[in-house]
Amino acid sequence: MNRITFDCVPGKSVVGGIYQFVLNTGKALIQQVDPAREALSFYVHKDVPDFLGKDQRYIIQKKSHRLFQSQLQDCDVWHSTIQDAKIIPRNRRIKVVLTIHDLNFLIQRKDQPGKIKKYLGRVQDNINRADHIVCVSEFTRQTVLQNLKTDGKPVDLVYQGSKIKEFPGYDTPVYRPVRPFILAVGALVPKKNYHVLPCLLQHNDYELVIAGTRHEEYVAKVMEQAALFGVTDRVHLLGEISDEDKYWYLKNCTAVGFPSLAEGFGLPLVEGMYFSKPVFIATSTSLPEIGGGLTYNFDHFDPEYMQSVFEKGMHHFEQTRPIQALHERALNFTWDKNAAGYLSIYRKLGQ
Repeated sequence: MNRITFDCVPGKSVVGGIYQFVLNTGKALIQQVDPAREALSFYVHKDVPDFLGKDQRYIIQKKSHRLFQSQLQDCDVWHSTIQDAKIIPRNRRIKVVLTIHDLNFLIQRKDQPGKIKKYLGRVQDNINRADHIVCVSEFTRQTVLQNLKTDGKPVDLVYQGSKIKEFPGYDTPVYRPVRPFILAVGALVPKKNYHVLPCLLQHNDYELVIAGTRHEEYVAKVMEQAALFGVTDRVHLLGEISDEDKYWYLKNCTAVGFPSLAEGFGLPLVEGMYFSKPVFIATSTSLPEIGGGLTYNFDHFDPEYMQSVFEKGMHHFEQTRPIQALHERALNFTWDKNAAGYLSIYRKLGQ
């Protein structure tokens, strides 16, 4: 019997891609494990003691587990689901799988070499303890190989999954645009680069709808750009929205904007493709890889250049209508495939 413990602690906050990863990979693993071969447990934060339902086996995280780890010993494979996890079993009998989502701090902290060194050290410590390393995109994998020492350990690619919750009868969004609109989904923080999007409202009648956690300092920067281009009345920052609203906006938008500068995977890109929308991305990080040649790309952010890319991209989309290709590309990234990839690794390590 291969005893597996899956670390859910990084998913304690419902905001962000890590929550989606932990929740949906965990659910898919529950469906795929063979009870005759595997016993699955979940390491959870005390605030969400039944994270994946009341009928699962849980270990509640304690701060003391950094030193006293007797409660962590009842497994053969431990899956650490984030690169800087603070608690991992020290017992070398236990095989450790480490998922690395991104090294975004290399971009976000590029003017802070001290912090980069500190963060790299944290990830390196976990790599040193790991037996098998997994990255969520080839971009992340190459970034790891270039910046950290893996000492010949396996460094595999298992793409993150995506699943859109659909509400076909839903038609009461928190805000209903009165014009065609560009949609951006994600927290309003500098790495998302959303302040470059208002310029796309020049020479057309589009609106821009941005849905995600508001960080007021960056909100001000977005609205400054909207004022600069005279489109303040057409830029709408909604804050966090429900799954129903997200479905409605994805289904009804004219295009998706995702010019992020720091991504390990890029769920909003996959979500846009799932609904067969033209998606406009930055060419940095993982996004071109995930888009698979079906996106429209900003190589830089000069406003006139971006307007040209947008106009040409929309014209190309209307002429070619790659509806099926976009949807099929999105279907490559499922949580079932994600979980199957990890389960294969667990079984190899547990032999």
